[in-house]
Amino acid sequence: MGLTIHYNGRFKQGASLPDMIEEVKNVAEVHQWKYHIYETDFPKDSLGKEEYNDRIYGIHFTPPECESVQFTFLSNGRMGSAFGLQCYGHDTTAKEHEYLYMLFTKTQFAGPEIHKFVVELFRYMQDKYFDEFNVMDEAEYWETNNEEKLHQLFGYTTAVIEGLSNALDVFEPENGEKMEDYIIRVMTRVLKKNPKPED
Repeated sequence: MGLTIHYNGRFKQGASLPDMIEEVKNVAEVHQWKYHIYETDFPKDSLGKEEYNDRIYGIHFTPPECESVQFTFLSNGRMGSAFGLQCYGHDTTAKEHEYLYMLFTKTQFAGPEIHKFVVELFRYMQDKYFDEFNVMDEAEYWETNNEEKLHQLFGYTTAVIEGLSNALDVFEPENGEKMEDYIIRVMTRVLKKNPKPED
């Protein structure tokens, strides 16, 4: 639970992976954030193909209290992660295999300013390094560019998380109540007490 940015994309034909890595590395170093560089050059003529090897290309960095922000790819140029490759890279089920190309970064505990920074970095990198880039931002900043709404949603989500934690300490399961029903009952109470901000 917590506000998350979901994204996927494809590296641009003719763009430079080393240049992208250098730009992201510079961002991480300026902010003194940890980063990790993977392979720095795609294999020759590998972009756009269906098949891929067992390596990851690109870079990720980790702001404080935030999950890693990944600018990482498979050898075919589609965004992917080491975790995704390990879990779904050899899966033959089409639905499961699609998870290979889905990345996400939870920013809930990093706060709205880090969230905004990540989205703005995505905007900058999108045109320069991606042929295709899709974002679904649970804080709706990518879609709306609305800072007031961003702060409202962070406040709301924080209140819900804290309310749920407190409610689970106070309210116990009723006799014979299934765990799923218990969570739904408590969550309903918390959401009623903390209504979502209006659009």
